[in-house]
Amino acid sequence: MTDAAITVEDVRKTYGGGGGNNRPALDGLDLTVARGTVHAVLGPNGAGKTTLVRILATLLRPDAGRVEVAGCDVVREAYAVRLRIGLLGQHAALDEELGGRQNLELFGRLYHLGARRARARAGELLERFELSGTGHKAVKQYSGGMRRRLDLAASLITEPEVLFLDEPTTGLDPRGRAEVWDSVRSLVGGGTTVLLTTQYLEEADQLADRISLVDAGRVVADGTADELKAATGGDRIDVVLRDAGQLGAAVALLPVPKDAVTVDTDRRLLSAPVTDRMAALAAVVRALAEAGVEAEDIALRRPTLDEVFLRLTGHDERVKEAA
Repeated sequence: MTDAAITVEDVRKTYGGGGGNNRPALDGLDLTVARGTVHAVLGPNGAGKTTLVRILATLLRPDAGRVEVAGCDVVREAYAVRLRIGLLGQHAALDEELGGRQNLELFGRLYHLGARRARARAGELLERFELSGTGHKAVKQYSGGMRRRLDLAASLITEPEVLFLDEPTTGLDPRGRAEVWDSVRSLVGGGTTVLLTTQYLEEADQLADRISLVDAGRVVADGTADELKAATGGDRIDVVLRDAGQLGAAVALLPVPKDAVTVDTDRRLLSAPVTDRMAALAAVVRALAEAGVEAEDIALRRPTLDEVFLRLTGHDERVKEAA
């Protein structure tokens, strides 16, 4: 058995048949997702994230390329793939008038579980997602976080090997997002493989074992959060001075190449890349003190995923994908 739960090789998809001026949604995309991990896919508006999920879930056929999920080809073995996956879309697929338990039992019957097995599975999932005490309530009475957890539970009714989460926490408040994150961590701890698309970079940082940045239908960068951050500059030291007039003098004192220092006069800020974090911090503090340059703040920091995203794609990550 291969260690890859998902394999995508040179996949292409163009809407409208590929003629005229149609731009491909996927343009030779490659992706490998290891079993038992969370793999996040990030990208700007129109990057192809949702198209990718639809192909993986057998809802769309690729124009070209090879796609395997849980060892099955999504085109030739679509039915076998569907038996092995769960999908949580951007919008809840719940009946607002039914109770939580009734919704889960309904999903169980739709997946051809017998009545007894559907009831048992509903009970297991309500307990797992800490919804047992509210299973009798109509879903319209649930909070946003509770509703999303129930939706997640419904996607697990058949105990899938691979779960696709397409922007699972969009619109939730911080508490609701944290509830969903805890549920995802629990799933992966139990051996489920999760492919996550998200517009929240913090979400990828919190959950993902590996991250792929997608732009214009291709993967433009791939790695752990730390690897991606290191690839776009690594650690930096930021120095905020009390007197903007001393910025020039402070640049000369920093123990780094002068052409690597960025200066923000309005914020009285100097920023420079460093390799040995603690040695650089000590050297900067000592050099400024000896020269009588007064600092208001000195801090070591790593690039955020926001900065990585913007540098590699040149897009604003806050724009939600429309396609």
